[in-house]
Amino acid sequence: MSIPENILLIDKPKGLTSFGVVARVRRIIEVKKVGHAGTLDPLATGLMVVGMGPGTKTLTSLVKLDKEYVAEILIGQRRSTGDMEGEVLEEKEVSTLIPLDTIAASLKTLLGDIVLPVSAYSAIKVDGVPMYKRARAAEKKGEQAEGVPERAMRVDAAEILANKTVIHDSKPFQLVTVRFAVGSGTYIRSLAEELGRRLDYPATLFNLRRTKVGEFRIEDAVTLEALAATHGKELF
Repeated sequence: MSIPENILLIDKPKGLTSFGVVARVRRIIEVKKVGHAGTLDPLATGLMVVGMGPGTKTLTSLVKLDKEYVAEILIGQRRSTGDMEGEVLEEKEVSTLIPLDTIAASLKTLLGDIVLPVSAYSAIKVDGVPMYKRARAAEKKGEQAEGVPERAMRVDAAEILANKTVIHDSKPFQLVTVRFAVGSGTYIRSLAEELGRRLDYPATLFNLRRTKVGEFRIEDAVTLEALAATHGKELF
């Protein structure tokens, strides 16, 4: 599809915040007003829709678009953040692979509208305070955050792409790669943990890549390095 004027599709690298992406785009293109339509966690990669100058006015409508992700889910381990950044809370070795038809059946039960708890480390605000700030404050005290909210989500499709045994922390676990098509506001970390619960295993999000936002596709995105090169800049 053609990309609207003043809209830029960026392939976000792992380890960089969404704010960091916007800051780098701003420096590269030398436009003061830059924003994005949908945050990606630092550990996630993939498609970010960025608005430049007048394009920032259209971002509000783009935030609510449906999205697609490719998620690697580690079955056998649950972590405090719902992804690999957090501390291990629960483990259960997977010495024999869970059959694909069993996983597919559990994924099918996730389809449609579903209400799930969000990660205690999400940006959702409770009484005006982001959950991740509450969680980190509790962590410093050796406690767990309370009042984790639930959220209505929607899963339109869930397709298994790969499945294998992995050795992680010297233990055998199962790594399942799933393509999710979801509505706006759906937390893939929540889906990963819920899949584990329905399989009677702890689970956490191992890797995440966003591949589609509405009709925008990752194939049409550029890396920050490529963007810098086209503008004769060095990435910093």
